[in-house]
Order: sequence, then structure tokens, then C-alpha cells
Amino acid sequence: MKCLQLVQTPDDLKNLNISLLPVLAAEIRDMIVKTVSQTGGHLASSLGVVELTIALHYVFDTPRDTIIWDVGHQSYAHKILTGRQEQFHTLRQLNGMSGFIRRNESDYDAFSTGHSSTSISAALGMSCAKHLTGRHSKTIAVIGDGSMTAGLAYEGLNQAGDIHKDLIVILNDNDMSISQNVGAISSFLSRKLSHKFPQNIKHGIGEFLKSIPRIGLPVYKFAKRSEDTFKTFITPGMLFEAFNFDYFGPINGHHLKHLIRILKNIRDHEEPVLLHIMTTKGKGYEPAEKNPVYFHGVSSFDVQNGTAQTLSSKKIPTYTSVFGQTLIELAEKDDKIVAVTAAMPEGTGLVKFAERFPTRFFDVGIAEQHGVTFAAGMAAEGLKPVVAIYSTFLQRAYDQIIHDVCLDALPVVFAIDRGGIVGQDGPTHHGQFDLSYLRHLPNMVVMAPKDENELRHMLYTAIQHDGPIALRYPRGKGQGGPTDDPFIPIPIGQPQLLAHGQDILILAIGHTVHEAIIARKQLLEHKIDPTIVNCRFVKPLDPEMLLPLIEKHSNIITIEDNSREGGFGSAILEFLSDHDAPPIKCRRIGLPDQFIPHGSQEQLKNKFGITASHIVACALQMILGK
Repeated sequence: MKCLQLVQTPDDLKNLNISLLPVLAAEIRDMIVKTVSQTGGHLASSLGVVELTIALHYVFDTPRDTIIWDVGHQSYAHKILTGRQEQFHTLRQLNGMSGFIRRNESDYDAFSTGHSSTSISAALGMSCAKHLTGRHSKTIAVIGDGSMTAGLAYEGLNQAGDIHKDLIVILNDNDMSISQNVGAISSFLSRKLSHKFPQNIKHGIGEFLKSIPRIGLPVYKFAKRSEDTFKTFITPGMLFEAFNFDYFGPINGHHLKHLIRILKNIRDHEEPVLLHIMTTKGKGYEPAEKNPVYFHGVSSFDVQNGTAQTLSSKKIPTYTSVFGQTLIELAEKDDKIVAVTAAMPEGTGLVKFAERFPTRFFDVGIAEQHGVTFAAGMAAEGLKPVVAIYSTFLQRAYDQIIHDVCLDALPVVFAIDRGGIVGQDGPTHHGQFDLSYLRHLPNMVVMAPKDENELRHMLYTAIQHDGPIALRYPRGKGQGGPTDDPFIPIPIGQPQLLAHGQDILILAIGHTVHEAIIARKQLLEHKIDPTIVNCRFVKPLDPEMLLPLIEKHSNIITIEDNSREGGFGSAILEFLSDHDAPPIKCRRIGLPDQFIPHGSQEQLKNKFGITASHIVACALQMILGK
């Protein structure tokens, strides 16, 4: 019988002989690889922390002791060990298991995650709450080296060290270069110095020295400085010791016995502790070890060789790749153009730009707030920064967009990737709010292209614009149509009339324009002749073109891939009110006032009505009462 069949919960894990844990780790990796090859997901990160996950649940009393997984990319082994083996095949599928940590999915999921660098702050809050309510259990935050590039992580460390709560932070380092010898020495020292006995002796000697009249305190301080100097000289723990954390490591994060031993040693510490472990991203699956960037977030693939499974041979470019190529073309002719991203050069399509213009490309790490203000500084000095960030991550820099960019109307271009429904990554990654949170900002222009060709011209327009401007486009392939040259600037706010009808006015934005065009063909079969407008801009709206069209129709449908609350449809309603439009029926198609779950883009668009068929049904109901 396989070990994994014997382990359905952490209690079962504790009954397993420690010699069998490496076997269990191999079986967990096999399950993760086979499942993700079918469902897609964050493979390399989860493979890298299998031993750590086993050790944590082996040593600590979960869910009484709480583990906070930063981001949640690495949570698959945790899910398998906490009663979800039978559901694991539904990973990231509609109505199935989330690819991230969700409080409503399991009692073992202590804090919902999806964006990086939140674990330390959340864990500290939980630790303080436990102390205030008299609950005596441990709180452990697991954070990756990538997430440690964000300021929020250090804000959490700063407070934790200041108030001396017994928080355990585990730094999962799968990228930092540390020599083997230093790592081995540090591992040895950390395992020895973390034992309770030497810690008690060290504390006792310290108290004794301080009690000696006149000379005791200076001697104690000298001894403490000497210990710290030696410790930080041979380990990379100086930074964390400065935050008043007891630092241990780095140690091999794949050596189960060492992990278990040191976790048992630090379990009873009553001060903040940081354990630094070294892991290999993609551990145990050769293709992922060789290419951890590709296998960080991957679609379905062939397990034997790691190659992607393609459903179609027709190569339609993605909006992301069209953006990246267009920016290169524009930058070839304008040396003031610079590109900024937040740890996502591959995801935002800027890898080739970085290769072509290495001195004009800036990856700020997982620090969106800094990235936006950094871009504002460059704009203030006459450059033309293009900030490429996913919609959901740009939310983190909202204050900086307002005060550092919009207030002084600085010419920063926001290239907002993954606008609208994103897919299997679920509610933390859908870009469902950007039209709402950007359009009411003074000096901001907000636009969205109907296809990849219009994206090119909008990017050109944005770079010529003397002020803040946001260009929002979806995840995935474009419409497959031709692109044309030369670049043509689009007059700010000007919509595009695609078809002139007489029965109903359909106002669409972004890729939903394609759905409106399909709906027109179907409505004509019902003897309904619609007017179709590609609005192109959410802000500003052009009264010269829109008002005459509105006056000719008594029924309007708006459609957007954004929350209806405060979005494009709301902008049209405000437009109607502000211009004293005649009485008119208006229906808004968009995302409801809820967090959208995970599932494929196609499934979710059908589920929430962002489709041509829903436009048709809405029009029939408005005109014919059907």
C-alpha cells in the first residue's frame, strides 16, 4: 500500500514512521505532477516545498497551530495532506478546488491568499489575537524570497520584532546564491543553537552577567556583540537579527530529518524566529527543475517531456505578445520610452524589450507601489514610462496612482494586462475592478481595445498623450485579424461606429465588442436591427458622437468585462443623466457584485453572461418582452 493512502490528515502523518517520509514526498510529487499536467497550475513552486509541508504538519498541531502560506502558489502538498486528496483532481476547475488557499475550503486554510507578501502581517495579527483571547498555539508564516521584495513583508517583520511575539517565519529561498560550505556550516550551527538547552543556558548566562555590579552590563553587551558579529559573519542573518528575530539557517529544505529536528527546536521559542531554508523550485520533476520560470504557472502538458498540449495549430498572437512587440517598435523610434514591471517580465510580454533595451527596462520586484512612483519620477524628468502590470496587482498601487501620477497629471502609461475574467486562478486574479477604480480619477484617461490591431494604435496614442492614461486588455489570444501600419493616433474619447441600425443601441468596450458584432448577426435574424458602437474609451466619453446616437434609440445595452458597479455601464448612465437625455431603457451587462470564482474563461463568461447570446436575450426581452 502506498504511504499516501495511509495519510489523509496530519494526524495520520504523525503516525507514519519518519523513515517513510521521503517515500511519501515522492508520492505527493507524483500526484501533483500528474494532476497539474491535466488542470494546469503553479507546479514548480509546489514541488519545491513538499518536504517543508510534510515537516510542518509532522511537527505542529494543525489546524490548532496555524500555517499561513504566502501567495498560495506552493500550497498543493498542503491540500493533499489536509483531507483533500480525493478532490485534488478538480484543482482550478469550475466548482472544484481552488489553486490558492481559501478559508471557506478547509479549516487548515487559515488565511485566504493570492497576492504576495501578506503572510507575515496576517500571521502576526493572528498571533496577537491568540494571546489576547488566551489561546496557546503557534503561528507560522511561510514566505518565498520573491515575496520578500515587497515592502509589506518588512512592515510585518518590523512590528513583530518590536512587540516580541512568538511568531515563526520560514523564508523559503529557491533563488539566492549561497555557497555550499557556508550553507553547511550555517545548517550545523542553526541545528545546534536552536536546541532549547543551549538557548536556556545562553539566557541564564546573560542574566548572570547583567547582575554583576558595575561591570556586568558592559561585559554582557560586549559578549552579545561578539556573538552577533560571528553569527552574521558566517550566515546571511544580519538583516533579520536587526528586526529582533532569532535567525537560523540557511538549511537544506529537502532534508526531512534536519527540517523536523530544527522545527521541533524552534517550536517552543517565545520570541520571533526566522528559519531560512534553501529549496529547488520544481524539485523532483526534471523539466520543471530545468525551466522553473515556465513551470511556475503552466497550462496542461505532457508528463513525459514537459511539452505543452496545444489544441490548435493556428497561431493567433496573445494581447500580451502584441503589446510587447509594439512597444519595441515604438521604442526603436523614441529613446524616451522606458518600460517598468513588477517581477513579471515574462507575464507582461517585456522579455524581448528587456533584451533589446536593457538600460531602458526596469523590473522593480514585487513592489507595485514603488514601481508606480518610480515611473512618476521618470515622467517628471521627461521620460515616457510604460508601466506593465496585471490588473489585479495594480490595485496594490492605488494610492500612488492617485497622488504620485494623477495629481500632477504626469504622462505615465499604464499597460494593464489580464483585464476582466482571467480564468482558473480565481477571485484574487480576475481583473474585474480596473475600469471602476480608474475612471473616476481626475486627469486619467481609460481605454480598452476591441482587438490586437486596435491595441497597437492605442499604445501609440497613449505614448503621445501628455498625461496619465490606462490601456486595458484581456488575457489570452486576440481575434486573429490583420494588423496595419503606420500607427494612427486615436482622438481621445472618440468612439467608433461599427454598424448603424434603428432598433437598439449596443455600446461595447474592449474585447466584448466582438460579442456585440456576433449578437448583431443573430438579432438581424429576429428582424431586430441594432446599432453597434465600439466605445474604445471609458473616460472620457464623447458627447458629439454619442448623444445623436442615443437620441435615435429608446433602448440601450452596455456590455463590459468588468464589475457593473462603477464600471463602463455606470459611466454611460452618468453620461445620460449629465446630458439630460430623454427617457430611455438601459440594461447593463457585466460582472455581478461578487467575487468571481475560478474556472476557464469560456465557462465564466457563459456563467456571468459576457456573451453574444446574453446580449441577444437581453435585446429580445427589452424590445419584444421575450
